Amino acid sequence: MATTTETQIRFGILGCAEIARKISRAITLAPNATLYAVGSRSLEKAKAFASNNNFPPNAKVYGSYEEVLEDPDVDAVYIPLPTSLHIRWAVLAAQKKKHILLEKPVGLNVAEFDPIIDACESNGVQIMDGTMWMHHPRTASMKKFLSDLHLFGQLKSIQTCFTFAVDDDFLKNDIRVKPDLDGLGALGDEGWYCIRAILWAADYELPKTVIALRGAALNEAGVILSCGASLHWDDGKVATFHCSFLSHLTMDITAIGTKGTLHVNDFIIPFQEHESSFSLASKSWFDELVTSWDPTPSKQIVTTDLPQEAMMVKEFSRLVGEIKKGSKPEKKWPTISRKTQLVLDAVKASVEKGYEPVEI
Repeated sequence: MATTTETQIRFGILGCAEIARKISRAITLAPNATLYAVGSRSLEKAKAFASNNNFPPNAKVYGSYEEVLEDPDVDAVYIPLPTSLHIRWAVLAAQKKKHILLEKPVGLNVAEFDPIIDACESNGVQIMDGTMWMHHPRTASMKKFLSDLHLFGQLKSIQTCFTFAVDDDFLKNDIRVKPDLDGLGALGDEGWYCIRAILWAADYELPKTVIALRGAALNEAGVILSCGASLHWDDGKVATFHCSFLSHLTMDITAIGTKGTLHVNDFIIPFQEHESSFSLASKSWFDELVTSWDPTPSKQIVTTDLPQEAMMVKEFSRLVGEIKKGSKPEKKWPTISRKTQLVLDAVKASVEKGYEPVEI
């Protein structure tokens, strides 16, 4: 339950996308947030969504997105709309002084995201993208290891992967394969997480060069179904990632330093909601006969009372509450979103240029 000291942030949701079910639950679980309104282009659809997702009895149900943004009691909006609609609705939300939790990818390209950032800055509203794993306590534990020069050393290489095999109906009908809706396909949906993980491990230092890996799979409409890329920094760091709608469910990070290695096998959606783990090795070598490792990698277990999406809503709501008390919006989040989008744009450009290197 919320304490008396916490400001309750009232959320409106624009649209009834599948992911909005998960975030509705997260808003319900977060101690400083409350489900206040939902809007859909169909009033019936909005009513059904509200009743199916535990909206409080007094929640507002609207037959348009505009009505949610016009409601003076809505503090913040969650926008799970197709990527092509982000620029229109996020800019309008900012102009209506609504704080914005924006589903990823944040735009079809960085040129579409920049007007959203500008609108948020000029209207004093917080924006954060919906990269949930960033808010899991495990992520902070892993970062502590990566930042330890004694145990991990200097970062040398990062590999990330996010794949899941979809069915024929998805390949025909899902918005993530439609060029006019979510035209970035697997790169925007899955590659976003891989690129974010790489930047996270590299302290958000942008690579100098991005080269898409040969063999990207595209559908007839030209939307990416599977691709990968290598990223290169001036200091010699390298990273690779692979994302695909055509391979079995996998979500790995491997980060290798001069003195240690981090492995995680479920970085986006943990195997279990309230307990997760990662493995780390530090200063490992072989035994005398080269038949075993010493020391062997260790498994680190992290527990959490709140699922990661509720942790995300809680942190976002905390920032909104601070703004209500006179603080400025936290610029870290839009900056990280923009860098992720920049790398994503470079990968797409490299695919389109026949796998030529693209400078960032």
